[in-house]
Amino acid sequence: MRKALEGIRVLDFTQFLAGPYCGMMLADMGAEVIKIENPKIGDFTRTVRPQVNGQSMYFNNVNRNKKSMTIDLKSKEGKEIFAKMIETADVLLENNRPGVMDRLGFGYEQINQLNERIIFASISGFGQYGPYRERPGYDIIAQAMGGAMSVTGWENGPSTRAGVALGDILGGLNAALGIMAALRYRELSGKGQQIDVSLVDSIVSSLETISTQYIYEGKIPSKTGNRYMAAYPYDSFDAMDGEYVIACGTDVHFVNLANAMGKRELTEMEEYRDIPNRKENWKALKAIINDWGKDKKVEEIVDLITEAGVPVSAILNMKQVIENEHIAVAREMFVDIENPVAGKIKVTGNPIKMSATPTSIDKSAPLLGENNVELLSELGINLEMIDILKEKKII
Repeated sequence: MRKALEGIRVLDFTQFLAGPYCGMMLADMGAEVIKIENPKIGDFTRTVRPQVNGQSMYFNNVNRNKKSMTIDLKSKEGKEIFAKMIETADVLLENNRPGVMDRLGFGYEQINQLNERIIFASISGFGQYGPYRERPGYDIIAQAMGGAMSVTGWENGPSTRAGVALGDILGGLNAALGIMAALRYRELSGKGQQIDVSLVDSIVSSLETISTQYIYEGKIPSKTGNRYMAAYPYDSFDAMDGEYVIACGTDVHFVNLANAMGKRELTEMEEYRDIPNRKENWKALKAIINDWGKDKKVEEIVDLITEAGVPVSAILNMKQVIENEHIAVAREMFVDIENPVAGKIKVTGNPIKMSATPTSIDKSAPLLGENNVELLSELGINLEMIDILKEKKII
């Protein structure tokens, strides 16, 4: 079965998470993604735990379906090889600090002379221009400067980073979206372009209604725990054996919830009759819901509220997520694949499901330099020269 990005070649000159995640998404959709790595140690995350037989599961999770080629880009020969590869590529993906690619001799203006159709996608902490462009940026920096940490955590408590690397993941997704749009534009114009994605910008773009509170009302949003600022009850609650969440986004939802709880009288009380009043009186309403659920199990509550047509979920831990029939089995969000060194391993599935060109995870992450001979041979470099390049530690 064909894949959506079949025939697209991507040079993935990235490390850590944001860039590799972007390359992973493209590879899952069928692009030939060639991970360009330093001959000595490769991507730093090859050393990150947990490991199985020396193989990093972090690295395997975001570098599956890729090839690996090692090149010393500081050497003359390495630069010549990389230049040849650029001539054959559709996309160059990198997540270095701005200026690094220019110093290596492979900035956008330079590679555009080699291949005017190439799409040059850069992911960085602060972007390719602006006063902070040269600052190093990681996920926690993006969450802090983008405003997300200021509204994450509990009222009067310390600002908190989200438990997942939102800046990195959103940055990777935004870069993948930009690349696919640029591929479409190239079909129309015949020309490539430069894509500039910032982790900070990616966090800022996710603020949705949070930023509008200040822009239009002059209010600096505060931390609200699990409570959503735009509606109530939209929060986490306690049961006899754990926690769960309810998402009452409309007045109809609240009526259905009250009926399911056997507390229809709540809908007739002024302080709970609509969203603005429920938001104002959220503490009292939360106490009522917690009192109602204190002698009930999470599973019982979820079944009861689901039957009423109200969005609700248990708060699952990782064991429960990975063993969940809907997530892990039906939606295939955890997939077993074979690694040549580690054996059978489990990686996270792809969240994008397509009917005609489905994503798939066909192979584990490559060993360091696994595809050197194959890719160099494609460039017309014979085995004798490949051995010389290896001896000189250029590959």
